[in-house]
Amino acid sequence: MGVKLTMFHGRGGTVGRGGGPTHLAILSQPPETIHGSLRVTVQGEVIEQSFGEEHLCFKTLQRFTAATLEHGMNPPPPPPPPPVSPKPEWRALMDEMAVTATKEYRSIVFQDPRFVEYFRLATPELEYGRMNIGSRPSKRKPSGGIESLRAIPWIFAWTQTRFHLPIWLGFRAAFKQAIEKDSKNLVMLRDMYNSWPFFRVTIDLIEMVAGHRDLLEGVPYLRQRLILRDSYITALNVCQAYTLKQIREPNNYVQARLSKEPASKPAAELVKLNPTSEYAPGLEDTLILTMKGIAAGMHNTG
Repeated sequence: MGVKLTMFHGRGGTVGRGGGPTHLAILSQPPETIHGSLRVTVQGEVIEQSFGEEHLCFKTLQRFTAATLEHGMNPPPPPPPPPVSPKPEWRALMDEMAVTATKEYRSIVFQDPRFVEYFRLATPELEYGRMNIGSRPSKRKPSGGIESLRAIPWIFAWTQTRFHLPIWLGFRAAFKQAIEKDSKNLVMLRDMYNSWPFFRVTIDLIEMVAGHRDLLEGVPYLRQRLILRDSYITALNVCQAYTLKQIREPNNYVQARLSKEPASKPAAELVKLNPTSEYAPGLEDTLILTMKGIAAGMHNTG
């Protein structure tokens, strides 16, 4: 018909929302989908780290351009024969695994009566919902439960604890069921990993999140960055946990003892107190700082 189609890639910033390294995401697109151009949406939570400064804009453009050109010059090869990517049997196995993973995921998140209490005690989800740090309310229905949470606060809350539950929950059950059903599926899964870029990138990203391993860990300076980042995030996690304890248990002994100690001037200058906060002075500001710091340090995982 003479109509040229442009691939539209809508992706989140984090692995839990379909994100991850831009270069890998574009290279994993199927053959004949990117012909030297594509259209991409960038989610709000990663706008600052991708376009916050002029040099970041150029780096972001370079990543998209390089991956688009590389995909065009070296597209994923279709497995022979027939020239279809992925193979029908790969799709069938993926469909079976998706059903198993979904069942496992829902059995924990929606059917376990203890999950909501655990989620709210283990993450800063309740405090996040009260703070004006998002473009929209954290819930679609103020009175709703887990199912009413928007995607960003759901992923954000788990990222703050570095537990990343939405990313890996159901993964083990799906692979276990597939291999136990037929041992030949293990060989097929290996073929899928070696010949299907989308499947390979999916597995690599889950491994990266679960093991806190950078896909380019062989590069010394990147490995050093990971080591430094981990120590930084750990310190923020400790600070956040203590702040949440003060917010949730305002009369606890530790808070009473520390409240008698005068704050140092440099520390006080780091926090601009919010006089309208419903919490004790400085707690909301401290909590927001730890949230932003952890999210920035986690990059593609948060």
